[in-house]
Amino acid sequence: MAIDTAAALSAAPSSTVTELTPNRPSLSDLVEATGTTFILALFVTLSGKPCAKLVPAQAVTQLESDGVGFAGYAAGMMGQDPKDPDLVAMPDVTSFTPIPFVQPGLALVHCDPHVEGRPWPFAPRVILRETLRRAADLGFEVKVGAEIEYFLVDKDDAGRLTTADSSDTKRQPCYDARDVTRMYDHLTEISTAMNALGWGNYANDHEDANGQFEQNFDYDDAMVTADRVITARYLLSVIAERRGMQATFMPKPFTDRTGSGMHLHLSLWTADGSAFPDDTDAKGLGLSHTAYGFIAGILEHACALQGIIAPTVNSYKRTGATTTSSGATWSPRFATYGGNDRTHYLRVPDSNRVELRGGDGSANPYLAATAAIAAGLDGVERALDPGTPGSGESPSDSLPMTLLHAMDSLASDSVLTAALDIVGSGVADYFMTRKREEFFAWHNTVSEWEIDHYLTAF
Repeated sequence: MAIDTAAALSAAPSSTVTELTPNRPSLSDLVEATGTTFILALFVTLSGKPCAKLVPAQAVTQLESDGVGFAGYAAGMMGQDPKDPDLVAMPDVTSFTPIPFVQPGLALVHCDPHVEGRPWPFAPRVILRETLRRAADLGFEVKVGAEIEYFLVDKDDAGRLTTADSSDTKRQPCYDARDVTRMYDHLTEISTAMNALGWGNYANDHEDANGQFEQNFDYDDAMVTADRVITARYLLSVIAERRGMQATFMPKPFTDRTGSGMHLHLSLWTADGSAFPDDTDAKGLGLSHTAYGFIAGILEHACALQGIIAPTVNSYKRTGATTTSSGATWSPRFATYGGNDRTHYLRVPDSNRVELRGGDGSANPYLAATAAIAAGLDGVERALDPGTPGSGESPSDSLPMTLLHAMDSLASDSVLTAALDIVGSGVADYFMTRKREEFFAWHNTVSEWEIDHYLTAF
């Protein structure tokens, strides 16, 4: 899909570069104070690919003032053609993260891509920032927690995907102390890194499938959490590789096992605190009208939302699963909500938050937060009611069966497409076009399943 660069730039917000204040240290100050020798200036594409240049500390002043340039088309899904001007990644000083446990003297800073001096509206961080501004205009700050599930895998001599820990073979391995202990070095290295960064890692566990793990950290501002998801995926990948393993966030790498989700815990806050609790709630969950409106908005937009929080062909092998070797899929198939019940699309574990369980490990955290917040705020503004907790699971509540169905739902949802588009930038159409191409590229590929079922069937 051809993008009109001039039109996209005219739609972009005026600036997203961090404004320095007398009380906020510069990037140069932080580099000097932490003994940083190299900086990864990082941004992600719409597909979630982390892209970076390695900048020496001696060039930090140039990085801070001028950014660092990238060929946007070469980076991937960034709304550019080869003829377009450079993406210039401008660092957000507030995201500066020393990561000496990866390499001594290394730090990372998340960046907002600009084109010709203006924030590029196809940049996921830029998109989320606009949604958070809209929430602020309504009087809300958005807090988000993210659960990152992943597999540790390897390949055998025949090239088949295997569990990295060959002893991890139990039918129900979830929480097994022995399986966790065998991965002690990996899990504790990640936990120690998270806590050194001030993320508040509070649990590390073996999940439902053989080879599957989750490491939790505290919730925070939506942008902070999205940055941390990207940083965590990077850390998990490089640290696993050191031990001869591969960390994968692919939603469902094994047909017979539970898939990997990326559950989002969402809440709205005002100057008085969380806007979600209400002791007078007649529905019995202890929630306010604001919280129920937020829930109803997410449920109303759930089918379109899936196209953003479950954005790959493989995503629908997870949500479409009917059983796994452990006995449960732990992934929703219907847009329903309820209390502390993990079978629902939206779980309410307590009165301070709602847990969105439809997303998976392939989701771009900036876009996922953008879409979930936009859907929820639409419900708040329209004072929608989600109905009785636990109701639903009729065909009308069914989530999309494939990525193509999800794109069709997204195309008809003006609220979520508007959240992706910054004043008509064309991001939504570009995203949907690329995802439909992804679906048909898979659909046109002959699989082993087809060979097994049809080769001698006729």
